Order: sequence, then structure tokens, then C-alpha cells
Amino acid sequence: MSPIVAQNVSSNNDSPTPYFQHSLELIAGEFSTATAPSSTLGQLLQHLGDTRKEATGDQTSVHELLVDISDPRPIQFVLSFNNLTYSVKVPRKMALPSFFRWSGGSAAADAAVIGNPLAAGDSYFTRTKMLLNDISGEARDGEILAVLGASGSGKSTLIDALANRIAKGSLKGNVTLNGEALESRMLKVISAYVMQDDLLFPMLTVEETLMFAAEFRLPRTSSKSKKKMRVQVLIDQIGLRNAAKTIIGDEGHRGVSGGERRRVSIGIDIIHDPIILFLDEPTSGLDSTSAFMVVKVLQRIAQSGSIVVMSIHQPSYRILGLLDRLIFLSRGQTVYSGSPTNLPLYFSEFGHPIPENENKTEFALDLIRELEGSPGGTKSLVEFNKSWQSMKHTRDSDPDQLGLSLKEAICANISRGKLVPGATNDINSSSMVPTFANPFWKEMVVLSKRSILNSKRMPELFGIRLAAVLVTGSILATVFWQLDNSPKGVQERLGFFAFAMSTTYYTCADALPVFLQERYIFMRETAYNAYRRLSYVLSNALVALPGLIFLSFAFAMATFWAVGLDGGLSGFLFYFLIMFASFWSGSSFVTFLSGVVPHVMLGYTIVVAILAYFLLFSGFFINRDRIPGYWIWFHYLSLVKYPYEAVLRNEFENPSKCLVRGIQIFDNSPLGEIPSAMKVRLLQSVSKSLGVRISRSTCMTTGLDILKQEGITDLSKWNCLLITVAWGFLFRILFYFSLLLGCKNKRS
Repeated sequence: MSPIVAQNVSSNNDSPTPYFQHSLELIAGEFSTATAPSSTLGQLLQHLGDTRKEATGDQTSVHELLVDISDPRPIQFVLSFNNLTYSVKVPRKMALPSFFRWSGGSAAADAAVIGNPLAAGDSYFTRTKMLLNDISGEARDGEILAVLGASGSGKSTLIDALANRIAKGSLKGNVTLNGEALESRMLKVISAYVMQDDLLFPMLTVEETLMFAAEFRLPRTSSKSKKKMRVQVLIDQIGLRNAAKTIIGDEGHRGVSGGERRRVSIGIDIIHDPIILFLDEPTSGLDSTSAFMVVKVLQRIAQSGSIVVMSIHQPSYRILGLLDRLIFLSRGQTVYSGSPTNLPLYFSEFGHPIPENENKTEFALDLIRELEGSPGGTKSLVEFNKSWQSMKHTRDSDPDQLGLSLKEAICANISRGKLVPGATNDINSSSMVPTFANPFWKEMVVLSKRSILNSKRMPELFGIRLAAVLVTGSILATVFWQLDNSPKGVQERLGFFAFAMSTTYYTCADALPVFLQERYIFMRETAYNAYRRLSYVLSNALVALPGLIFLSFAFAMATFWAVGLDGGLSGFLFYFLIMFASFWSGSSFVTFLSGVVPHVMLGYTIVVAILAYFLLFSGFFINRDRIPGYWIWFHYLSLVKYPYEAVLRNEFENPSKCLVRGIQIFDNSPLGEIPSAMKVRLLQSVSKSLGVRISRSTCMTTGLDILKQEGITDLSKWNCLLITVAWGFLFRILFYFSLLLGCKNKRS
């Protein structure tokens, strides 16, 4: 009988429960009493599941609960890699004396002085660095393959090559599973990759983190209870029962330990029980006990029928006992490949026997470092490994244990509960393993739920934004308190609107680090199709809307009536809408930049600079007609232009409202300080000259005149509102493409 996961029934119990024993007896009975010799394992388990449902009423499929690791299981999967070669271009380090001799000497002489002779594809400014050089080997299900070596030896590069994280045109050689080349789509579904860094949401508990992973990776055909059961089984499997209700934590919030955090990182990637698990230094930064527990978990995963490939810097004696195969690398070349038990014989025949009571891997790594520092390097050890491998394959040539094709093996694993439960086991089906476990709308719901939960546990983030908006609104309200309709009041209103509109955009800048903190979590989750990028973009926008509405309403309430703006209730509602549109477009703009710029400080610099340019060309500092023709395009691209024009139209488009009467025309001129009687006489003189009677009450300037003076004549306020909203949607679309093109997980 094929094993699945022994811990699916009980965690760390030395003796099986009575139910477990009874279940195994049932399975044994099914094998012995099968009515037809053609009955498959899946049919037997299905029949057993029906029997169990009748007895207990539990609707959980039995193959998701039971495991028997006592029976030997033939090898079903072999991951082979042959002649993997990968190189990159790196800049040359050019010594100053050789630079001066460049023009007089030959190119070969100059290159020799530099210390890097020109090779094929090299130039004076770059050289080729070989990261992988003809690496071959294999990994089998049920085993752990560990890649060892000093820093810079190529461990992580080899893991990336096997996990299809290097562009096809750059990597030479081939990687096969059961002798068949793996398609990128198939590999993403049947494998998982655990990065070296623990990329987790700090305010979620261990159980919640794993539950969200189950929502992403397990199909919607699985009930909520089955997903919860899978999470509980996994918590026991990775040994985190005592920490299940503890938050992950970060620098500012105390949470689980480093070893526990690493096991959570592994857990979220094995929630769907993948066939192949890649790990980049899973024990890095952990103490010896935590590191041993992590590798012990990996051993259980391998014994459940998975291929585990990991890089590790320097394993302890206890960890070495858990490893099945080793590959030692030195500067991109293989210096040993085989079982840990063969290490003493290997180095003894090489002429450097391992002393008794000494850690085998430490001795091997020390010897490799010593050879790397010698004139000949590790060339002798590389050549010895090649001859050793050829002799070993001659001695240990076993018949091929693989009797199944890749599709047949995957189908068999799906039948016994491996991979995504509920996937079809139709070998001829092109969608035997779906690209995404869930439909589009389900991904959006789960992403939104996770984001809201994480935000609720960090209310200080939204509180700071709200406080900034309220403080800014209060300052503006007190500075521009109850503006009148005099010429000075009109000028002050223009200043208020310009500052208020620019403030909404600058306030949105604090949204920049939000995605940057999630950037690598997003890259890890989408690398293996946990959800679609479009689902993330839409859920990100939907979750942001309630907060933006609240901020807009708070700012509008704090400023509209305090400043004395015109329009009454309808004017306030439009003022609120344009504020919301400004926050929406500003938030979308900053979100788009966060998808393009990878660093917070660089992002802040770019945001502040671009928003300053938007304000400069908005039409407040210089009218549209006065902007040079070669800069007019920036005026129409300015995000501040459209909300600024919208609020001005909302304030001044009433044709019956008079803003300047009679002698007020002198207020903004040098004549503004002369006595009122003198202003009256001047006004009478102007009247006689123009032949028009102008009195103190004559309306000299209306709101429409102000709009003409400011050059606001093209768009209505509703058109400005729609354009501002459209800017927000445009930046969300650009954000999607930035994720599609910029957040890739492959080396070039």
C-alpha cells in the first residue's frame, strides 16, 4: 500500500490509535478480498471511505487521513539533472597601471596584467563567471538530497536551476522527472520552493497563516472542514502545536521563534503536499536544535513520498544522519556526489582519510577550502570525483525501478491523495493538474480577507494616516477660517484649493511601503500559482476603498464649512467626491510606483519629486496659456490639475455670485491703501471715461470671470471628476503590468 503522511492521524504518538489499527486492518482486508484483480488503489480507498462514512458519519475522504509507512513502496519519481551549466557576465576589476598601458600594449598583455585572460565572449570590461559547470545527479522520492559547499560555491544557483528559476536561454543541460522534460506549468503545480528568508505576515498566527495557504492551494471542491483538518494535520507534522495560536511577529511584535518561523515557511509551501520540494538553506540562522527539528520535518515530508532538495551550509552530525544524498560543490563544480556513508571511503581513496570522531562534512568542507586556496585549486578532486562516479555506477548498476511514465506516476499520486486533493486522475486529460486551485473570485475573497485581518491587527497604520489628514485639515481650517468674497478672499481660496489638492496626494505617499513589504511574499506565492496577479491587484484596490472613503470624508468635514466654501449641501457632496477621487488616484499612483521601485527611500524620493512637478504644472503657479509649449504635455498629465480645476468650478461657476463690487477693484493694487473717498472719486472718473455708470454696488467680477482668469474653460467639474477617477484605474492597470513584467522569480 502506498504511504501518504503518517502524521495525518496523530502527532508524535509512538503507538497507533485503535481507529488507526482498525483502518489498517480494513485496508489489508480490502487487498486480500478485492472482488476484481483490476481494482485500483483509489477504488479500494474509495470503498473503504464509504464503509467508514457508514460507520462514523464522517464525510472526510479516508486517503486524506490514513498513512502506512511500514510497507515498502517502490520508487515512483526520479528527478535527474545532467550537464547543468550556467554562466553570467560580471564587470572586470581594472587596475590603474594596466589602464595606462592599454593603448601601448596588446590586448592579451593587458588582460594578463589584469589577471583574467580574455576568453570567448569576454571583453575588456566584462568577463564570464561560471556559476555551474557540468553538474549532474539525481534525487528520488522518499529521500533528501542536500547540496553543500562554501559561500559562493553555487548551492543556491543549483537549487534555482532545478526549480526552473533560471531563464531557459541561460541554462544549459537538462532536468527531467522520470525521464521526461518538465513543462514550466506542470513544475509550478507539482513542486514548491521555500526561500532562504522567512516571508510571512507578522500579525497572523501560525494557524491563520497555514489556513490562508490552504485556501489558496487547495481547491474549492474541498470543504472548509477538510481544509481545516489538513491544516491541523500539518501543524502536528511540522511540530507547531504549541505555537498554533501565536502570531508570527516581527521586530516590533514578539512572536514565534526563528526555528518555528522557518517551519511555518515550509508548511505554507507543502500545504498541498507537493511531489518536489526545493529549499534554499532552510537551516540558515538557526541554532543546532532548531536546525535539526527543521530537517527532521523535511525527512517526514520525504518519507510521505516527496522529493526534497535542499542547500545547506554546514550540517551537524545529527542532521547528516537524516540526509540520503549529498552533492558537494566548489566554485560551480561537483567534488563529491553520493551517499553520506560513502564519504570516508571516498576521501580515503583520494588520499585524505577522515579521522575518527570527526564530523565528516566539516572535514570535507575544510579540505575543499584548503584545495581552493592552493595553486591547482580543486581540479584534482573534481577529476577524482568523475572517475569515482564512473566506477561506482559500474559496481552499483541496478535495474531501473521506474515502471511508470510521468503522467501515470502523477495520476497514481493523485489517486492516493498526493498533490491537490480533488484533481482529476485522467491521464489523458490536459488539465489533470489545474494551473490554479481556485477560481478568480475565490482568490479575491481570500486575499481581501487576509489583508483586512492583517490591517485590523495593526490599526496604528491607518490611525497615523487619519491623524495626518485631520491635522492637515485642522491647520487649513484655522489658517483659512471663513474666507470672504473680497479679492483677497478669492486669492486665498485659490491658495487653499491648491494646497488642499496637493496635500491629498502627498498623504497617499505613506501607502508606498505597504506593497514593498508584501512584494517578496507576493513573488513567492505567485511563483507557484497560489493565485493570479489580477486577483491580487483587484483585491488590493477593493480593500483600500473603505479607508480612502473615510479619509476623504474626514478631510471634507474638517475644511468645507470651516473655510466657508460655496455650494451648500450639493457643493459639499461634490467636494467630498473630488477628495475621494484625489485619494483614489493618488493611492493608485503610489501603488503603481511601489510595483516599479524596489526600495522605500528611493520610492519616497521619486514620489515627492513627481508630485512637486504635478503641482507646478497644475495651473495654480502659472496659467495654462503661459506654460511653454514644450512643457504643456506635462500640464495635461498632472494629477493635481483635474481635481484643482474641479473644486474651482464647484466654487466659482455660479454666475449670480459676485466676488468684486465697486471700489473693491483697487484692493489688490497699490491703490488699495488710499482712503475710500479717494477710491470713490477714482471710480467716478473711470465711469466717465468709459461712459458707463459704476457705483459701489456694481458687480465688477463674477466667479466665471475668475475661472477665465485662471484658464479653466475646457472641462466641466464632472468631467474633471471622471478623469481623476480614470487616472486611478489607469495606474491600477499599470500596477498589474508592473507585477507581470517586473516581479519575476527567474535569473536572466
